[in-house]
Amino acid sequence: MANESPTVLDYVKSLLKGKPIHIPPLPSQLEAYVSQEGGASPEQTFTPIAPELAVVEPKADLTGASISNDIIIPPPPAQPVEFPWRALGALGLALAAQISLEPRPDRGWAIGAILYFLAAVCVLWANARHEWKTSALPAHTEGSADYRVRPIAIYIGLPFVLLAFLSFSDNRFTGINVTLWLLAIACFLWAFWQPRLAASAGTSSWAWVKSLPSQLRLPWKISFSGWALLILAASALVIFFRIYRLSQVPPEMVSDQAEKLLDVWDVLNGQASIFFSRNTGREAFQMYLTAAVIKVFGTGYSFLSLKIGTVLCGLLTLPFIYGLGKEAGNRRAGLFAMVLAGVAYWPNVVSRAGLRYTLYPFFAAATLYFLVRGLRSRKPNDFLLAGLFLGAGLHGYSPFRIVPFVVIAAILLYVLHRQSQGARWQAFWWLGIVTVVSLVVFLPLLRYMVDDPNMVAYRALTRIGSLERPLPGPAWQIFLKNLWNALTMFAWDNGEVWVISIPHRPALDIVSGALFHLGVVLVLVRYLRQRHWLDIFLLVSIPLLLLSSILSLAFPSENPILNRTGAAFVPAFVMIGLALDGLLTGIEQKMATWGKSLGWGLALVLIAWSSFNNYDLLFIQYQNLYKQSAWNTSEMGQVVHDFGEIFGSTETVWLVGYPYWVDSRLVGINAGVVTRDMAIWPEQFSTTLSEPRAKMFLINPQDEASANLLQQVYPQGALILYDSRVDKDFYIYLVPPQISK
Repeated sequence: MANESPTVLDYVKSLLKGKPIHIPPLPSQLEAYVSQEGGASPEQTFTPIAPELAVVEPKADLTGASISNDIIIPPPPAQPVEFPWRALGALGLALAAQISLEPRPDRGWAIGAILYFLAAVCVLWANARHEWKTSALPAHTEGSADYRVRPIAIYIGLPFVLLAFLSFSDNRFTGINVTLWLLAIACFLWAFWQPRLAASAGTSSWAWVKSLPSQLRLPWKISFSGWALLILAASALVIFFRIYRLSQVPPEMVSDQAEKLLDVWDVLNGQASIFFSRNTGREAFQMYLTAAVIKVFGTGYSFLSLKIGTVLCGLLTLPFIYGLGKEAGNRRAGLFAMVLAGVAYWPNVVSRAGLRYTLYPFFAAATLYFLVRGLRSRKPNDFLLAGLFLGAGLHGYSPFRIVPFVVIAAILLYVLHRQSQGARWQAFWWLGIVTVVSLVVFLPLLRYMVDDPNMVAYRALTRIGSLERPLPGPAWQIFLKNLWNALTMFAWDNGEVWVISIPHRPALDIVSGALFHLGVVLVLVRYLRQRHWLDIFLLVSIPLLLLSSILSLAFPSENPILNRTGAAFVPAFVMIGLALDGLLTGIEQKMATWGKSLGWGLALVLIAWSSFNNYDLLFIQYQNLYKQSAWNTSEMGQVVHDFGEIFGSTETVWLVGYPYWVDSRLVGINAGVVTRDMAIWPEQFSTTLSEPRAKMFLINPQDEASANLLQQVYPQGALILYDSRVDKDFYIYLVPPQISK
C-alpha cells in the first residue's frame, strides 16, 4: 500500500540502521495503527517516540570503527532563572525586625513584632514557591529486631550496684566504692551493648568491646576533601571565639567562683565529696574537672583553671549540635548550627564564666543527639550512650534535672507518630535502657539524695516554692509571665544579671535572632506537611529546657537568665542551621547556573555579620560592663602577694569589712592564699597589736571611719591610695614592723 504507515517493528529496525524513519502526527498514526495492525482499541492510547528526541550516535572502538548504536535522550530544557525575591524579602524583614529590637533608649517591641509578622508571611510565601525550602529529614532506618541481652552481665552487675550504693555513705568517694560503681556501669553496658551484626552472630560475648571504637564516634568523619576543609575552617573560627583572651574575658571572679575553688581545694586535699554542701549545695562534676585541670596544666587555684574546664565542655558541645543538625536536616544544616552557636555571645558567656553553667547544654546536647540518632536508626547502642550522658549530666548542674523529662517527651512524641510504626513497643524498651544506664551512672548522687534529700533539693525549692520567701503573687500568674519572658528572651530581653549576660538585650545576635524565628516557622510548616515527630520535638524541647528558669516563681526577677536556660540554645541553633540551609537550597534551585555561588556567598556574609556582632557583644560590651560591675579583687590580691614577697608572709594582711564591697576570700585566692579569709572588722583592730611584724590593711575609699581608727591604733602607719587601672581605688594602710629593744 502506498500510504501504509510504519509499524513499531519497522521503526526499531530503522533505529538499528542509524536512519530513523519519520513518525506521522498522533491522530493519523493512531488511525493507521488501529486499522492496519488491529493492536489497539480506539479507547487505548499510543504514544510514539518523536523522531526529534531519538538521537542516534554511533559508538566507535579504538580504531574508529562503529560498533553499536545507542538512543540518547537529551536533558530537558533548562528552567528559566527566577530571582528569589520573596525569600530574600523574608530575610530582610526578619533582620530589620531584630535590629529594631536591639537595645536603645527608645526601644519598643511594636515595630519589631510587625516586621516579624511580615517576615513570617513572606517566608511562608517563599516556601510555597520553593524559594525557601524546608530541609529534607533523614529517613528512618530499620534496626535489627534481634537484640541480644546478656543476662549473665546483669546478674553480675546487680550485686555491684547494691554494694556500690551501700558503700557511697558519708558523702564520700573512695577507691572501693568508685571501683564497684565503675564495675556496675561496665556490666550494664556489657549486658545491652550490641556488636555490629556482621561480626556478632556466633562470636564471643566480648565482641561488644571490639565494636566500641566505631560506635563512640564523632558525628562527622574527617577526610581530605572540600567538606573536611570547610569543617576545619569552621572549627578554627569557633575555637578562636572560645579561647581568645580567655584569661581576660571576663576579668574578675565573684563569690560563686570562690566557692568552687574552695571545693576544689577540698578535693585536692583529700575530701572527695559526692555532693558539696557549701553555698546551698553543688553537684560534683566541675570540682573534679577543675582538679584535673590544675594537675595537668599547673594553673593553680585560679579563675583560669575554672575557665579551662568549662570552655573545654563548651567546645565539646558543638559537635553534638552539628550532629543534631544533621539528624534534623543534613550536614550543611549541622555545620551552620555549629558555627553560629560557636561564635554566639550566649554560649560563649556561659562557658567563660568558669562555673557549672556550661555543663547543662553540654550533657543535654550529647544526650539528645544519641537519643535522636537512636530513634532514627533504631540501634540500642545509641540509647546506651544517651543513658551514660544523661546520668553524668545529673552530676553537673542542677537545671539538668529537667532533661529526663525531655527524654520522656521525645519517646512519647516518637510513639505517637507514624515514624515509630513497627517499633512502638520497642521504644519503651529503649527508654528502659536509657533509664537503667542513667540510674547506674547517677548512683552516687542517688545515695546522697536518700541520705539528705533536703540538701539536694534546697536550691530548687527556694525558687519554686516559698521556702526562702513568699511567692510575690498567684503561682499560675507568675508561671505564665515567666513563660512569656523566657520565650521572648531570644529576641527581646535575656535578663538583668551582669555576671552572665549583657542585661536587657536579646539572647541572640541580629543574624541568629532573625534566622531563629524564621526557623521556627519553617520547622512548624515542615511538621504540618510531614507530621514528623522530630519537628514537633524540636519546638517543644525549647520551653521544656527553659523550665529551670521559668519555675523561679519565688524570684521572678531571676527569669530569664542565660545559665539556667543554657540547654535551650541547643535546639534553637539547630533550627537556625535548618533555616539557613533551606534558604541556600531554595536559591540554588531557583538560580541553577550561579545559585550555588550566590547562596554560599550570602551564607558567608551572614556568618561574618554574626561573627562581628558577637565579637562586639562578647569582647567589648560584656567585657566593659563586667569591668565596671565587678570588684577588682585581682589587683588587691596582687598587692597582698607583693607584700608577702617583700616581708616574707601574708599572715599580717587584712581586708577591712565594708557593706557591699569585695569578697575577702577572693583577695586571698588571688594572692595565692586559698584558705585564708582576710576579713577583719574595725572593732577587731586592737587584736592585731600583739603582732610585731609588718602589717597591711586594705580599706574601702569611702570608709573614712576605719582609716581614722587605724591611724589612732597605729599612729606610725601610713595611708596610701592605690590607683586602680579600672577606676576602683582603695586605701592601703601600712604599719612598719616593731623594732625590738
